[in-house]
Amino acid sequence: MKNGFRQSMAWLHTWTGLLVGWLLLLIFMAGTASYYREEISRWMRPELPRSTVSADDAAWRALSFLQHKAPLAESWTVTLPDARNPAMRMFWRNPESMVKPPVEGEKRRRRGGGRFGDATVDPNTGNEVTARETRGGDFFYRLHFDLHYIPVIWARYIVGFCAMFMLVAIISGVITHKKIFKDFFTFRPQKGLRSWLDFHNVSAVMALPYHAMITYTGIVTLMFLYLPWGVKSAYPNDEDAFFSEAFARMAEVESPAQGTAVPVPIQQLMDSARKQWNGADIAGFTVYRPGAANAVVDIQQRDGKRLSIDTPSLRYDAVSGQLLEASPGAGGATQTRGVMYGLHLARFADWGLRALFFLSGLIGCLMVASGVVLWAVKERPKHAKSGRTGFGLRLVDALNIGAVAGLPIAFAAYFWGNRLLPVQLAERSAAEANVFFWAWCAALLAAFIWPKRMMWAWQLYVGAALFALIPLLNALTTNAHLGASIAAGDWVLASFDLCMIAFGAMLAYCGWRMQRWQPPLSAAEKKRRQQAAAAAEASA
Repeated sequence: MKNGFRQSMAWLHTWTGLLVGWLLLLIFMAGTASYYREEISRWMRPELPRSTVSADDAAWRALSFLQHKAPLAESWTVTLPDARNPAMRMFWRNPESMVKPPVEGEKRRRRGGGRFGDATVDPNTGNEVTARETRGGDFFYRLHFDLHYIPVIWARYIVGFCAMFMLVAIISGVITHKKIFKDFFTFRPQKGLRSWLDFHNVSAVMALPYHAMITYTGIVTLMFLYLPWGVKSAYPNDEDAFFSEAFARMAEVESPAQGTAVPVPIQQLMDSARKQWNGADIAGFTVYRPGAANAVVDIQQRDGKRLSIDTPSLRYDAVSGQLLEASPGAGGATQTRGVMYGLHLARFADWGLRALFFLSGLIGCLMVASGVVLWAVKERPKHAKSGRTGFGLRLVDALNIGAVAGLPIAFAAYFWGNRLLPVQLAERSAAEANVFFWAWCAALLAAFIWPKRMMWAWQLYVGAALFALIPLLNALTTNAHLGASIAAGDWVLASFDLCMIAFGAMLAYCGWRMQRWQPPLSAAEKKRRQQAAAAAEASA
């Protein structure tokens, strides 16, 4: 640290941010979109109806459907509808004896005679809904820590590596800026490098607590992957026992079904669970050994206002209605981990707090984007003196354009793919993901071919057009368009279309500014022009 501690921290901040900045931008953007993954999923499945019935009525219809669809199943699992997810999802596990052997050359489908089955059901009617296959908002949720094409374990190691670099960049950035709070109120436009630095400082300080929280809790969510040795040492032969004890789970139901009996109404069990939880909402339930004399029902509490991701469960005798067991209380370490996990996912947030998380995530995207651009802005004068652009700067310029301006194109293309791909297309959800990455690859390729300022403007304009035209595309391809959703008071679908227009307008403004932006003159260039002007006046 021959240049001093703060200068060393500045060097560390620059390089830890730059080396993983473009991947961090993808992680931040996908993670920010995940705050509304339920709403995104609903928009991407316009065939799903809105729920107009109570949770009790929906549960009764779910059991009626399962009794007809999977009467011999070993277990039924039902996820009840709520304000954000209007449809019921249900899964069942068939006995081994019912599993059909795979036909040679034919890929076994999950619902085609396999061990497991699933269905999406209209809670208003109890009938199965045929909706387009899509991963919806879950694609962004998984993308921000699984990176899609990369093997899951390697992807999570890479994401954890990036998150640790991000945490180092945050800490070193705070140390570097000794006037951090003054920098928050300072922005000097039209000043070249100074303007980019001011913008980076403002975007960093504006949501600094959020940036630190989301980065640290992101690492905590995968702590058992990154630090597995304690578990392996204490439970060398049975790691599952550790998770059962640490996370206070109820014992697995393993004994076989015995006899037959008529179960008590599910509404009775749900009322009992609500009394135990002081009126908390119910997320869903699982019936083990349905129809048997020893059937049991596990009822899960909805996340609600709980900070922790670990929600309690109750187990009832399905025939007598007697409460058999409650999920045991968790220890302090488990509760701490559950709260950190809950803070990262923000499932507890109402619409206002969720919007604040979303805006903080967008500011985080701007912080990362301005950081990688700032490096190129600082380096460009050095290359200008030599009269040529070096490979490093050209590489960074291309990656900046392809990530900062190209990723919005990919996000918008994903929504276009949802509406334009044939509804009956095989492996449709995978095809939608491919559209995302093909669009991003096209943007990256164009940026590498011509990494110039006009490429910034063109890609921003393309992203703006794709986002702004999504409501029109929606109106041309579905009946869940903006006019219908506003008339029906369906503000989830209407808000999605309106947000697409807003994103399009924002990108169009950025493209317009980039197209007309002129870099400020350097001091040497200003002096040269002044001397030339003075010489011209003297000769006149």
